[in-house]
Amino acid sequence: MTKKLAFRLIFFFYLAVVLVLCFGNFKDTPSVTNSILGIPTDKIAHFCLFFPFPILAFMAFDSFTENWRTSLLFVIATFIAGIILALFTEWGQAHLTTWRNGDPNDFLADIIALGLSSILLFILDIRKQRK
Repeated sequence: MTKKLAFRLIFFFYLAVVLVLCFGNFKDTPSVTNSILGIPTDKIAHFCLFFPFPILAFMAFDSFTENWRTSLLFVIATFIAGIILALFTEWGQAHLTTWRNGDPNDFLADIIALGLSSILLFILDIRKQRK
């Protein structure tokens, strides 16, 4: 198995996990604290769930980032794809399930995670290109 294929399998497994966690019915699971350092735990969970998206996508499909322009385009496209996924999950929770609800603040946490991860990814890729 090639390294690229392994990263692609990991990426698609990650997407499956995101969908299960976003659409699963977890009413029988033990509850957790409502906040950590004043931040609601569900917002932290959304941040942690979407932060890896750009990084895993990059590791699976980074063949086209030989200069800063293509790297920037790739990061922007990945960021937009992540926003579409986050929007779908929030819309789906609100309209396709009776046990979940869509929350604009969850979507905001997703966007913040995607944005920070994308910026970090772009900086790391530019550093890699300069070496």
